[in-house]
Amino acid sequence: MGSPAGGDARLALAREVASRYAAHGEVLAVALGGSVGAGRAAAGSDIDLYLYLRSALSLGARTAIAERESTRAEIANAFWESGDEWVDRSTGIAVDVIIRDPRWIEDELDRVLARHEPSVGYSTCLWANVLGSVPLHDPDGWFRGPLDRARVPYPEPLRRAIVACNFPLLRDAMSGYRSQLAKAQARADLVSLNHRTAAYLASWFDVLFALDRVPHPGEKRLLELAEELCPRRPSGMQALVEALLAGSCAGAGADVVALTDDLTASLDVLVEDGLA
Repeated sequence: MGSPAGGDARLALAREVASRYAAHGEVLAVALGGSVGAGRAAAGSDIDLYLYLRSALSLGARTAIAERESTRAEIANAFWESGDEWVDRSTGIAVDVIIRDPRWIEDELDRVLARHEPSVGYSTCLWANVLGSVPLHDPDGWFRGPLDRARVPYPEPLRRAIVACNFPLLRDAMSGYRSQLAKAQARADLVSLNHRTAAYLASWFDVLFALDRVPHPGEKRLLELAEELCPRRPSGMQALVEALLAGSCAGAGADVVALTDDLTASLDVLVEDGLA
């Protein structure tokens, strides 16, 4: 796990906001995650705080915390995980608070680390999320449990399950991405080409990170992180991915299926050697 980074202003604001939540008994723990918690913050990075609750925190309390020093706030945003968002007035830093049930994150860790259950893309992102989080408020020491649970070697059955789930979808499965992209390409359906290319890449990177026994770092800066974290990455990976992305936006002039074939073939030897 990296050290918190991203500048003193972000870390100071994260601690100050965590202290507001710490005043409420419903709050079991507050952890700093995202790029700041993992030590990979860049210009424009927001603050991701994970709020683990013993019981529901009232909307009134959440609104008071968010609107205390904000220029704009959204409360009970439930488009993805439930949470609150705002922009800090004095620093201009965006704050994203994700509200979680402690039992849910414990089960998500068990899903991959005990039951070895893959998903179609992003199989181990929540494992990586916990690994990259820093507790800012944990009076009972509860968050040490998920952290200790997460700090284990990559399970070999999980690794094989992720590859078995995602690798066939890249090319060989009848209803896999190659088939879907071929149909979209034949009907010159640019929206579908873009959509299925993104899904293809989600599974492609899921396989790559699993082969290198790296918990999946999420959807942002994937090429950069794969270069940093995956010693057994395909030769020419960046050029292949960039060619596919350019092709998926180029319309009828690009053979997207051929480009995915090239990218899938770049994994063939790694899969064969890695699972031998």
